[in-house]
Amino acid sequence: MKVKLTVSYDGTSYCGWQVQPNGISVQQVLEDALEKVTGVKIKTVGSGRTDAGVHAKGQVVDFETPFENIPAEKFYKAINVFLPSDVKVISSERVDNDFSAIKSAKSKTYSYFCYLSSVELPLKERYAVKIDGNIDVEKMKEVALILIGEHDFKCMCASGSCVKTTVRTVYSIDIDYNGQDLVFSVKGNGFLYNMVRIMVGTLIDAGKGKITLEQVKEMLSSGKRALGGKTLPAKGLCLMEVEY
Repeated sequence: MKVKLTVSYDGTSYCGWQVQPNGISVQQVLEDALEKVTGVKIKTVGSGRTDAGVHAKGQVVDFETPFENIPAEKFYKAINVFLPSDVKVISSERVDNDFSAIKSAKSKTYSYFCYLSSVELPLKERYAVKIDGNIDVEKMKEVALILIGEHDFKCMCASGSCVKTTVRTVYSIDIDYNGQDLVFSVKGNGFLYNMVRIMVGTLIDAGKGKITLEQVKEMLSSGKRALGGKTLPAKGLCLMEVEY
């Protein structure tokens, strides 16, 4: 049978989602737990390869197994027994054999968490990035509007990415600010390597008056990465939801 999992994890201690030779990945600890449950090695497929230090509230994973002693909808309970406290399966269900966590996805939503403060706040630092001084939220929203839609986001892709096309569609960018906490939520059909972290870095620079609306337009049209903001730290990024 094929099983779909929704997985939540704190990515602080991991080298990312994907199994790698240079560190412990979320995928590795999940597959180790599955082997302990089923007695056989199982290969999982995640909806996306979150980078080292990136978190997830709703990473979606699929795998196939001949093991049917446990109903699919209860699989998550058995897996969680063998998972560390910073990785847990939230739900599990049986899906059709043609379901793919990657190919069947219609959209993904990432959130990037910041807070405004003159000093680091220990209870926020693990999952958010500190921003000094004031910021113009309305200016950031104005700039965000030109990033919505289908664009070539080559300018917001880190070097080293191997993709066939850098064209992506951003469905929405929501910016919420409560006086201290600042959250950017970006929904799209897919994202390039470090795309959201670069996008938010550019929006913050716009809010700080370091980059203009016209410069962001030039950045998009020219594809020049150097025109945008810095790549923000991984710890502020969280994969919130994958829709199918």
